Amino acid sequence: MTTVRTPAKIIPRAFPGIKPTEVQEIILNSRIKTYPAGTTLCHEGAIEEVFYMILEGDFEVSKVINNTEKRMLTSLTAGDFFGEMALIHHAARAATVVAKTDVIVLELDKPGFDRVLQHSPSVSLAMVSEISNRLRQNDELTIEDLRVRAAELAQAYQRLAEQELARREFLTNVAHELRTPLMSASGYLGILQKGMLSGDQLKSAMDAVERNVGQIVSLVNDILFLQEIELVLPEFQAVDMTQVTDAVLDKLRKKADTRRVRIRVRSDRNLPKVSGDPRALERALAALVDNAIKFSQPNGEVEIRLMERRDRVDIAVQDYGVGIDPEIRPRIFDRFYHVESSGDELYGGLGLGLAITRQVIQQHKGSLDVESRPGHGSTFTMSLLKY
Repeated sequence: MTTVRTPAKIIPRAFPGIKPTEVQEIILNSRIKTYPAGTTLCHEGAIEEVFYMILEGDFEVSKVINNTEKRMLTSLTAGDFFGEMALIHHAARAATVVAKTDVIVLELDKPGFDRVLQHSPSVSLAMVSEISNRLRQNDELTIEDLRVRAAELAQAYQRLAEQELARREFLTNVAHELRTPLMSASGYLGILQKGMLSGDQLKSAMDAVERNVGQIVSLVNDILFLQEIELVLPEFQAVDMTQVTDAVLDKLRKKADTRRVRIRVRSDRNLPKVSGDPRALERALAALVDNAIKFSQPNGEVEIRLMERRDRVDIAVQDYGVGIDPEIRPRIFDRFYHVESSGDELYGGLGLGLAITRQVIQQHKGSLDVESRPGHGSTFTMSLLKY
C-alpha cells in the first residue's frame, strides 16, 4: 500500500529549519493536485515554474544523455520533492519527471513562493541551502557516472576517439565545477536584491556569496594558468627555492593553522639556485603543500626538505596523513580528479593542483616522484635542474 504523507511533515523535510508558522504559510500558498499514472510533471529542457512535494504515489526521473539515450536517474516516492530550481532561477528543467502510479502532490508555483518570501524571508535561506546541497550531490553522481562511461569508451576507441573523449570530459568537469557555486551565488544574490535580509541572515548570505565567488575565481585562475604554461614558454632565470618555499608558507600558513598542522622546513646550507620561472614553481610547490595540509590529520605535521643532488635540487613535501590508495594512484595527476572523502573526513578541492604541478615540472625538464602508503602518508618530490 502506498504511503501517504501530510504537507506539514513534508515541507520541513524540503526546507530544514523553518518555523511552524512558515510551514503554514507555504501550505496556504500551495495547492493539492492529483494526476493519473503516466503524467509528466517536469519536462527536460522546458521552462516551468512549479515545485512539487509528493504526498502519495511514485515518480521516475530520467534524463537524455548525448541527445540520444534516455537514462533513468532515480525514483521518487511519498515524502520526496522535485522541481525546486523553478522557484529561484529562470532555468530549463534538468530532467523529466513522470508519474509511475496515480499520484497526489502539493504544488507551489513561483508567484506563491514569492508571496511566502514577503512574510517569511528565512524560507529563502533554507531553500537556497537545500538546493546547493542537492546540486552538489546530484552533480557528483552525474560526473562519477560520466567518468565510468568515459573509461569504458576509452578501451573501445583508438587514440583519436580517446582525445575527443578527453576534450568532452574536460568541458563537462569545468561546467560541473562552475555550476554549483554559480547557481548558489545567483540564488543568494537574488534574495539580497529583494532587501528582505538583515543581521545574521544578511551576513550569512554575504559570506555564502563571497565563498562561492572565490571558488569560481580560483577555478578560472587555475584553468587560465594551465592554458598559459602550455602555450607560452617563459624565460627561465635563477630561482632561489628557499625564497619560493617561504612565499608558499606565507600563503598557506592560515590553512595549516586552521587544520592544526605544523610545517617544518629543512634545507641544505648554501642551496644552489635552480633554472626556472619563479611564479610557476611557486604554484607547483603550493599545490603539493596544500595537498599535504589537506590530507594530514589534525595536529599532524608536514615536512618540506630542500636538498642538493648532483646537477639538481630536490624539493620533497612529506605528510603523515591518509596516504594514496594504489588503485587511484595512476589518476592523481589527471585534471579534475580529486579524492572526495576518507572515512568520515570530507575533502574539498577542484582536482587541478597536482595537474598544475606536473605540467610545471615537465616544462622545467624536471621530474616529479611520489611515494605513499595508505594510512601512513605521502611524499612528493620535485627534482629541478640547477641554474
